[in-house]
Parts: sequence; structure tokens; C-alpha cells
Amino acid sequence: MDTAELTTPAIARRLACWLYEGMLLFGVVFIAGYLFGTLTQTRHALDNRHGLQGFLFVVISAYFVEFWSRGQTLAMKTWNIRICNANGAPVSRQRAMLRYLLSWVWILPPLFVSWAGALPAGAIALVFLVWLLAWAGSSFLAPGRQFWHDIAAGTRLVHYVLPGEGAGPAAT
Repeated sequence: MDTAELTTPAIARRLACWLYEGMLLFGVVFIAGYLFGTLTQTRHALDNRHGLQGFLFVVISAYFVEFWSRGQTLAMKTWNIRICNANGAPVSRQRAMLRYLLSWVWILPPLFVSWAGALPAGAIALVFLVWLLAWAGSSFLAPGRQFWHDIAAGTRLVHYVLPGEGAGPAAT
């Protein structure tokens, strides 16, 4: 990919892709949770929950690392977004894993604040919303308007349409 073609998608498109990714991930987590529960014969949701959390962490990391090393997840294809390194080349599995681990900055700070503050449900939702908006908004201060975890991982999200295809509705 030519570096002149590495245009950063608008923040609204990246966040829409992120939400769509969450909906698709629900199915992955559902199937993985069912598989874990069946294989471990877990009868109660709180039994073996740390094992389930660890298993889901591995499954989700495998999902993202595999698709990112190929360039796109299904949600990224839908929104014409591709992941590459700073030069436009595909990312390695190691770099994809680093990006996955660094992307937890979207979730861990509000989780920690919620846990440390023993906040009620409404306050937890507000903490998450404020953090997500602040973190996404901070990309306007970053080089190339990339997310900070992408910069740290040496990756970037770029606009990408298959050759011969139109931009489609996701181009805006």
C-alpha cells in the first residue's frame, strides 16, 4: 500500500466500527462461554468465573490477532477500514497481539475507578462514557489522528476500499 493512500478514517467511522465490532463479538463470546460451560460442566454463573474470564480473554485475543494480522475484521470490512503498520504493510501477529494488549486502555481505567470507588451502576456507566469520549477525543491531539494505542503499537487504521469497488455508504 502506498503511504500516500494511508488516510485516517474519521473518528465517527472508527467508533461506528468499534460498536459494530462489539455486536459481532457478542456472538463470539456467547459461543465461547457456552463451550467453556459445557466443557467444564459449570452449573452456576459465578462458579469458575475467573476461569471463564481467562478463557474469554484468550478467545478474544485470538479473534483479534488472527483478523488483524490478515488486515481486517468483519466490522472493519463493513466500514472500509484496514489495519497496517506505519509504512502501510500488513501487521505481524506479534504486533497485532501488542495492539490487542494496549487496546485494553479503553476499558481498564474506568474498570479500576469503578472497582476502587465501589460505585453504583449509574455512576459506573457515566465513568465509562466519559472515559471513552475523552480517550477517543484525545486522538485529535495524536499524530495522524490515530488512537494512542495504535501509535504505541506501531499500527494505524486507514481508509481502504478493495480495488474496483466503490466507496459505498461507509466512506463518509
